[in-house]
Amino acid sequence: MLNVRPQDVVTNRPVPVPVDVEQAEAALVEHYPRLVRLAYLVLPPRLGRNRRVLTAHALAQRSLPRGRTPAAGAGLPLPRRSGGGAAADPGYAYVRQRVLRQALEAGLPLRRRAWPKRAQLPPLLPQVWGLRLFPRSGGADELALDQRLSALSGPGRAAYVLRGLERMQDAEVARTLSAAGAADPHAALAEADTVEAPGGASVAALLGSAEFDPCSLQARPTDLMRRRQHAKAALAATAAVVVCGALLGLPGEGWGPDGAAGPAYARNPAAERALDPTETVRVAAAVWKRSSRTDFSVWPARGGLTRDNALLRRALAVWARPGPSVQASATPATPVGPPMGPPQLLFAGDVDQARVVLLYDGLRVVRYAEPRDGTAGAALDFARVDGADAAAANALVVGRTDGNVRYLTAPWVRAASVRDLLDPAGVPTPLKRTADGVTAPLTSPAQARDCRSWDALELRDDAGPRLMTDLGELAPARLTSGPPSAPRDVSGPEERARWARTACLLPAVRSHGVRSVNSWAYAQQPLPEGNGTAAWLCTRAETWRGTGSRVLAQFQAPSAKRGAPGAIAARAEHSPTCGVRDPRVLAGVLWKSRGGNWYVLAAGSAQFRSVTTSGGVRGTAEGNLLAIRAKAGVQAALEGRVEGGARVGALR
Repeated sequence: MLNVRPQDVVTNRPVPVPVDVEQAEAALVEHYPRLVRLAYLVLPPRLGRNRRVLTAHALAQRSLPRGRTPAAGAGLPLPRRSGGGAAADPGYAYVRQRVLRQALEAGLPLRRRAWPKRAQLPPLLPQVWGLRLFPRSGGADELALDQRLSALSGPGRAAYVLRGLERMQDAEVARTLSAAGAADPHAALAEADTVEAPGGASVAALLGSAEFDPCSLQARPTDLMRRRQHAKAALAATAAVVVCGALLGLPGEGWGPDGAAGPAYARNPAAERALDPTETVRVAAAVWKRSSRTDFSVWPARGGLTRDNALLRRALAVWARPGPSVQASATPATPVGPPMGPPQLLFAGDVDQARVVLLYDGLRVVRYAEPRDGTAGAALDFARVDGADAAAANALVVGRTDGNVRYLTAPWVRAASVRDLLDPAGVPTPLKRTADGVTAPLTSPAQARDCRSWDALELRDDAGPRLMTDLGELAPARLTSGPPSAPRDVSGPEERARWARTACLLPAVRSHGVRSVNSWAYAQQPLPEGNGTAAWLCTRAETWRGTGSRVLAQFQAPSAKRGAPGAIAARAEHSPTCGVRDPRVLAGVLWKSRGGNWYVLAAGSAQFRSVTTSGGVRGTAEGNLLAIRAKAGVQAALEGRVEGGARVGALR
């Protein structure tokens, strides 16, 4: 089933009202008791009353935005006044949504293979030592209601509380729960319907009682005997830490020579050899010309500091055991442990205001950077690059400064230039490189706040030009066009024109370990009423790890605006659609003609023999294209038949 919506293609959308810190803080201060009560009621009762109280206050206090942000209340129900009229306070709607989302996350179970969310952990602040806090006791009706709410799921409690405390209608509750991350808001509403107010009392009166007021509290002491035992244990642990720290700081050992690395954790010949700078693998400059492989393993060691063993020692030590002053990052599913043996040195040199070292161990590229002025701290970045070929091993990011990025290019790259993807008719600008292959700085689209331009790196080797783009990782992603079975490098005005309307959608796959992005025009559709011809594109981002791919189906109607992005008709994650394993793709949109008429449009790849729509609009079209007259806001489901008669659903 694919829900097609008018907002997917209509460009005149309502612009969300920005909410700044001052506006959100004013709403938080004014409605603080109400927000804390909302969090307390939604939090799971298994936490206990003391922890629920402290967690409710913590969720409310950390719900402020970092700066100006589009209002989370855009499209959500705004708070109501007591008289029933809506109060246009996007600041309160934003803070309420943040509190509700965190309260729902706090009720999720902890999983071994996933990092816990912040709301699932005990709050750092506020903290109360030596006392247990809990709201005042209510009557029998309040106790019965608390027991019934404890049997509901988190979204079910949230639906019940939003109805009773915020006095929302069901449609408003569903939109609010969906924005807060609830998987099935309608199931939550159905679950809330099973709870009746005890004794025929008003739900609003019960929820507003002192039983559920975490701002009016009672206090009792904790276990005094256990507190005394914990104090003795803490004193002994502190003494042990002081002794160990003194031993690590003795002359001749310790971590001083290793810079920002943490204390040594193991002593064995294999580990020491892997961290010995004199043992790093250094490939000669001409090896790549006669090697049977063309990847990172044949990159020569370049840079002006390849003989600086002190720098290399610090880089290897920080890689093995990063200390607390190290800012570390890694692409998804990239191991961050120490090298198994001596790694290959790719680069060591000065880049802008940092000393940079690039190392490669056959699976990962690791970038170490430290300030040139000798100040403390270092940066450590990991990227998975196994299975790279000549196209994927064309360049690595060697430095980022002030929104710009520098690349270290492969030794087989003959020339480098910059091409603005949003200007398909533009001429690429030559990009200077040093003798070591380091490029001059160019604007990084991965760090831009808008999409007025998209500077891609065009590298030319013996196979021709290749387009690479920065997506916030060490290895730039390769841009290609064509069917999944035979993607090719972007060339020609038609392919560049389609990428010009696709580039601004690339932030959707940023920082996901993307290896390549292919954009395939799988169908062309004449639009009704002579509105021109639209293109249907499937954009697929493949990752280095093989899993976690992202697929976007685009509808590109004719547009006079330069670089106007196509409308996203559908999207999917972890799907084989539009890939080598399953090149079939079907998607649809609700489209409005220049004459003001609405149509359901759909297109499938060449394998489709018919397309059928059901739901709000019913109809079937032979072939892979469908266009049926519809009404505004209608929802439809798409299905197609391919060769052999098999049914294939739309991308979702």
